[in-house]
Amino acid sequence: MNTSILAILFLIQCVFTLGLHFHPLDPLTPQEINKTSFIVKKSHLGNLKDLTFHYLDLEEPNKSHVLQWLSPNPSKKPPPPRRRSFVVVRAGGQTYELIIDLTTSKIASSRIYTGHGFPSFTFIELFKASKLPLTYPPFKKSILDRSLNISEVSCIPFTVGWYGETTTRRELKASCFYRDGSVNVFTRPIEGITVTIDVDSMQVIKYSDRFRKPIPDKEGNDFRTKHRPFPFFCNVSDTGFKILGNRVKWANWKFHVGFTARAGVTISTASVLDPRTKRFRRVMYRGHVSETFVPYMDPTYEWYYRTFMDIGEFGFGRSAVNLQPLIDCPQNAAFLDGHVAGPDGTAQKMTNVMCVFEKNGYGASFRHTEINVPGQVITSGEAEISLVVRMVATLGNYDYIVDWEFKKNGAIRVGVDLTGVLEVKATSYTSNDQITENVYGTLVAKNTIAVNHDHYLTYYLDLDVDGNGNSLVKAKLKTVRVTEVNKTSSRRKSYWTVVKETAKTEADGRVRLGSDPVELLIVNPNKKTKIGNTVGYRLIPEHLQATSLLTDDDYPELRAGYTKYPVWVTAYDRSERWAGGFYSDRSRGDDGLAVWSSRNREIENKDIVMWYNVGFHHIPYQEDFPVMPTLHGGFTLRPSNFFDNDPLIG
Repeated sequence: MNTSILAILFLIQCVFTLGLHFHPLDPLTPQEINKTSFIVKKSHLGNLKDLTFHYLDLEEPNKSHVLQWLSPNPSKKPPPPRRRSFVVVRAGGQTYELIIDLTTSKIASSRIYTGHGFPSFTFIELFKASKLPLTYPPFKKSILDRSLNISEVSCIPFTVGWYGETTTRRELKASCFYRDGSVNVFTRPIEGITVTIDVDSMQVIKYSDRFRKPIPDKEGNDFRTKHRPFPFFCNVSDTGFKILGNRVKWANWKFHVGFTARAGVTISTASVLDPRTKRFRRVMYRGHVSETFVPYMDPTYEWYYRTFMDIGEFGFGRSAVNLQPLIDCPQNAAFLDGHVAGPDGTAQKMTNVMCVFEKNGYGASFRHTEINVPGQVITSGEAEISLVVRMVATLGNYDYIVDWEFKKNGAIRVGVDLTGVLEVKATSYTSNDQITENVYGTLVAKNTIAVNHDHYLTYYLDLDVDGNGNSLVKAKLKTVRVTEVNKTSSRRKSYWTVVKETAKTEADGRVRLGSDPVELLIVNPNKKTKIGNTVGYRLIPEHLQATSLLTDDDYPELRAGYTKYPVWVTAYDRSERWAGGFYSDRSRGDDGLAVWSSRNREIENKDIVMWYNVGFHHIPYQEDFPVMPTLHGGFTLRPSNFFDNDPLIG
């Protein structure tokens, strides 16, 4: 079948799809993934050694084109954006970037990437690396010398970061654990051994066995519940929600849900209904977790390199787990699948990796009791019912529960719960009284040190508050002394007032929180309420956000400089979506959010992006062992003079 016939058939398929709730930001279908793979394999790359697919996703269409196509005015609706895929493959030791035009079935562009860093690892590479030490003679001898059974050993490959090397290669370091009947693998490390693996050649290139420590006891480390799950009942309203393809409609909200191998769940083109005009108004063009950064605070040889960027090195979507009814999601949830490309480029279905459900907050969205009307007691209110989109990603020992929660008052609450098991090191200590050295963590059980570490989840928030022309406003609270003029009618000596500052450039868009009282707003200076206030949304942190305590010259901090501020605002650029840079593995900090912000572009009344770090300094405690109760963090985007009055009243 020639190319022209293929193109015609694809166009027919597109026309059919458009009638079935098509959206320009829909993830690639399994057919599109397989078609992309077929085109790449038929090119010159198909003849190269070890062709492996590391990234295959929708090529981001032009934002203005998408917004025009989504316009409710049919006379201004252009043709849908062309479906194109962006592919990163490795072959013959090199990284290739390709853009595939799915309409013409041709490679629109192709280049060899020559910069720093490497694409994410495939699960096949991680699996092979995990098995390699078990066949390596020096390792087998180390296990035998410890009187351990090699059949009870599990090895887990970790990324290695970058520490000033001029030349780098794709490497992993394997740490190994002794099961011996235990299912909580991470709690039984075989301390002192480090296996360095060249991933491209899949060979051990360095081996170290420096010391021995007692393996922590398997008794008392089982994380499985001893009780049956309590039924997850959820009394909700009769509003309901509708899922049409990837579009979701609920109450006064409509938005698009997607799923990618790198970001996991994505929320796009979120709009809220104005009860006065009965028209939907834009709030957010795109939102997702952009990067994670998890540096451990143990500088010793076996631990110093553990400074993970999970999204860029492994992928949040690839690590998404099958959600369990009545455990992860309530009985009223709808479950959604995702599709990713495997190492060979073929589509792989990931079942039930997202769920959508109405949530009863068992509280009031608003309420009031009035007793000042003669002869009456008037009480009114509305139950707090919201809509949640959820996914869970398991990255090694940690599980991240990611929620996007939409509220009828126009707010979007974004939350993440951290749970799972701690990453620990073996020690000879059995009591805290015995410790005479810096162990870089907490003794949480006999022979078990849980190492201090950080978690940073960086959110990409392309807010379009009532349009593209937005600004960052810092509403600072200032203490004011009462002047002599007012003292004749007031006995007060002070009050606070609000002083608003509009950020002009990206340097102004880097904000620390907590030292001074301030509210941060994304406003549209071109739109006003009926009484003249500038429309906007404000950022409400849910806890005091942690920022990096590493020194600026420390190599992990060079790679993750964006963790020095909890809030960044940058000029929109569709290529700038991954805070740690697109090639996170072994990156050097010469790409990513901190570099983009240093250009100091104008951000006043522009199309801008807010980046928000949900950060935790995690000092482990005994209650975190053997499994860690969920630790919550997040933020809310709440309308601030966006509506003319409370949208719940209308």
